Amino acid sequence: MVCDRCKMVVKETIEKLGLTALAVELGEVELNHPLTDTEKQALNHALQQLGFDLIDDKKSRLIEKIKLIMLELVRQKDGEMTANLSDLLSARLHHDYNYLSNLFSEVEGITIEKYFIAQKIERVKELLVYDELSLSEIAFQLNYSSVAYLSSQFKKVTGLTPSHFKNIRSVKRKSLDKV
Repeated sequence: MVCDRCKMVVKETIEKLGLTALAVELGEVELNHPLTDTEKQALNHALQQLGFDLIDDKKSRLIEKIKLIMLELVRQKDGEMTANLSDLLSARLHHDYNYLSNLFSEVEGITIEKYFIAQKIERVKELLVYDELSLSEIAFQLNYSSVAYLSSQFKKVTGLTPSHFKNIRSVKRKSLDKV
């Protein structure tokens, strides 16, 4: 789940099944009781109809937590990451970064760093389309050391310069779950 509407839809789906959600957050749902196998199957089926997956094993939950942390980092407003990505993930998830990195790469087929860069570039695209911030403001907000570095990484990922992307705007942005 990546938005408030997603949370609302998941909560409604849970309630339609006669279950009670105590909390619905991005990527996590707390129910008032453990699910029976029948309830779990019904919930999984209902969520899949909506394009969601029920994640019930520890490794998959850990992968989702990694993704959520990276989304938070990309979307934070203050523009300052107080630690590097590896230290931050290790501290927040209480696992060695090598373990997290290997697990993420094994399951997702992409490194944590490349996934993080892809998320940042999608955010840059979004901010360019909104046309409210200058490229230097975007670079600052997303913790790039310079506009030149942002432009270089943007071109490497998209094949376009940020200014060219801004001018054509016909390049479709990917939805966050497709990154």
